[in-house]
Amino acid sequence: MNIHEYQAKELLKSYGAPVAQGVAIFSADEAEAAAKSLPGPLYVVKSQIHAGGRGKGKFTELGPDAKGGVRLAFSIEEAVAHSREMLGNTLVTKQTGDAGKQVNRLYIEDGADIARELYLSLLVDRTTGRVAFVASTEGGMDIETVAEETPEKILTLPIDPDTGVTDSDADRLAASLKLEGNTADQAKSVFKLLYKAFVEKDMSLLEINPFIVMDNGDVRVLDAKVSFDNNALFRHPDIVELRDLTEEDDKEIEASKWDLAYVALDGNIGCMVNGAGLAMATMDIIKLYGAEPANFLDVGGGASKEKVTAAFKIITADPNVKGILVNIFGGIMRCDVIAEGVIAAVKDVGLNVPLVVRLEGTRVAEGKKTIDESGLNVISADDLDDAAQKIVKAVGK
Repeated sequence: MNIHEYQAKELLKSYGAPVAQGVAIFSADEAEAAAKSLPGPLYVVKSQIHAGGRGKGKFTELGPDAKGGVRLAFSIEEAVAHSREMLGNTLVTKQTGDAGKQVNRLYIEDGADIARELYLSLLVDRTTGRVAFVASTEGGMDIETVAEETPEKILTLPIDPDTGVTDSDADRLAASLKLEGNTADQAKSVFKLLYKAFVEKDMSLLEINPFIVMDNGDVRVLDAKVSFDNNALFRHPDIVELRDLTEEDDKEIEASKWDLAYVALDGNIGCMVNGAGLAMATMDIIKLYGAEPANFLDVGGGASKEKVTAAFKIITADPNVKGILVNIFGGIMRCDVIAEGVIAAVKDVGLNVPLVVRLEGTRVAEGKKTIDESGLNVISADDLDDAAQKIVKAVGK
């Protein structure tokens, strides 16, 4: 689960992180009061969407010369003008795709005199099985670009979970960022509190880009991107309350109600599979034969008929779907339950696209019989390779 920048900063502030004063607004009428509550005279008006690259983004309705989604304002009047122009319009960034995202919230923040921009993040390092810091002197840039062009400027530092961030770890991070004196001392304290927040709140990503040094030598969290492990949200009802459903795909919202692992993609072949590994393999083989999957959908090992029906409806709700592949290898998951769910869904919503079904495993004979006797126009497949070729051919790829 992702949250907005202003929410992330409020969370980090509760752990003691240095952040600027700021006010979130939901309508342009709130902008003047928000700006007046800040020290000024420099204000930063920031679009709040779940995507990076806001500063370089473009508002599609405002023409090619419009400013981006993060703007400086040198007066209260200018902050209000920016707010009126940005709210309600669609911001397109490298991460949103061409469709962009509508800006429904803004964050008006007190400006800062920036001396240096640094990069700092925490993530789960799969190679070490530990939370790791990623630090670079090249803040304000995409870390992928830095990694490609100047990888020597990036430090990845896994943290021992038994000790947390030690003084030695903090020293190494400060040195990699070329921090000295009081600035380094401040940063070392921030490193430790960020790690504490990451672990206690079950984050999966905490990215600060940029982490800045100001003209007076103080450090500050200038931007913050935070994602949480969905599997741990039951421990954090306070975090769940921060969820912004307007930032999420409607189909993904519906999937979460049924505890389905669903991610919308850009292709045209809908997939319903049991097991994350098999789902990944199914998407891969669709791509191998020249088509693109429309989604990742794992119904899990113990799905009920109702859950399968919901999953099928979610797939068919995507207007981009031109064909559907159901690929079930039944261990815990019974093939007859899948068959009953598919039939129930088709009878409810109809079937206007080709459907290929591959069933194997527990009660496969019963499942195939159920589908064969249903009267549905279903293309049966013997194995995954056969299924992929048939659905790709059926959608005309």
